[in-house]
Amino acid sequence: MDDKTIRRSREEKRPLAEVTQQWTDKFHADCAALNCLPPHVEPTATGHICEQVDMIAQLEKKGHAYRAADGSVYFKVASFPEYGRLSHLKERELKLGTSLKPQTADADEKEDGSDFALWKAHKPDDGDVGWESPWGRGRPGWHIECSAMSKKHLGETIDLHTGGVDLLFPHHENEIAQSECCNGATFSKHWYHSEHLLVDGKKMSKSLGNLYTLDDLRAKGHTPMELRYTLLAGHPRKQLNFTLDSLHAAQKALATLRAYRATLPASGGDAAIFAPVFAALSDDLNTPGALGALFTIVNRGNAGVDLPAFDRVLFALGLKLDEPAAPKAEAPAEVVALAEQRWAAKKAKDFASADRLRGELAAAGWTMLDRKDGYSLEPAKKA
Repeated sequence: MDDKTIRRSREEKRPLAEVTQQWTDKFHADCAALNCLPPHVEPTATGHICEQVDMIAQLEKKGHAYRAADGSVYFKVASFPEYGRLSHLKERELKLGTSLKPQTADADEKEDGSDFALWKAHKPDDGDVGWESPWGRGRPGWHIECSAMSKKHLGETIDLHTGGVDLLFPHHENEIAQSECCNGATFSKHWYHSEHLLVDGKKMSKSLGNLYTLDDLRAKGHTPMELRYTLLAGHPRKQLNFTLDSLHAAQKALATLRAYRATLPASGGDAAIFAPVFAALSDDLNTPGALGALFTIVNRGNAGVDLPAFDRVLFALGLKLDEPAAPKAEAPAEVVALAEQRWAAKKAKDFASADRLRGELAAAGWTMLDRKDGYSLEPAKKA
């Protein structure tokens, strides 16, 4: 129900439900390909309007929310003294000597610029997206949907809340504020935030032309498991710099695991051998540490290891070794000839010729990736 999705629905002249379902289906397909376990419950914001309206009404009744002149309802941040505790907002403001609370476009409707919307009054740009409420026709704000759905399906207090580091503030702070003011209970006992994914050292974005979808990577001859392994190789709490070379490294690592698995007996092993792998996963979800522990065992040989114990480790990591290889695009002979010329020019340190030939390859629709032991050719990413 966010502004961007509503705008896209209007631009494409399609119902909001149709647009969201299209991308939900695509998300599910990619998750399945990456061997992600499906959730037991997958609620939607539009399916929980009543719960959101009820929560907003309780916040208003308790003095934590107020109505604006246009029919919108806002959360009164000043009514929650602990606002900002998760992101250490007050400490950062003291250091900077300024407010870090978001000032949004609807500031004129608010009592304070840091207050945030619980209910947005219907506007012409919303089209037919809207629901009736005690405050008039409108739609829930971005944050309240998470609190309402969490309360219904998980209760007033949850054990663990995860999310990207970019959601820490203001989204997660707002979730805490509205949930705890409504319920009078701790919202989440623990929080786990994952860091940003970079591509070739830069933030992934369409404008930079470095955004890859799973389909893009498949077209380049890579598999979902190669991507999964690449993501596991980085710690969730640290930025991961994704490169196409990292997929080639993952391909080799998976081949090593596949060959190792083929040597294992059906029984007779000691599952305790893999304790270091699970210890790493239990230590702040240290996936690179788990992979390192796994390869330490693999490099020692298969003594004391059996197939069931090894497969339990693969299951814990979500790695499937029986995945079919992605079809490789064959470069035409004339493209290979250009690549050979460029490789020779580079070895001769004739960089001007090498750059010119790289441009000719790009014009032909191919990308040449230099490696320590040679090069590879991949279809150029479509704009």
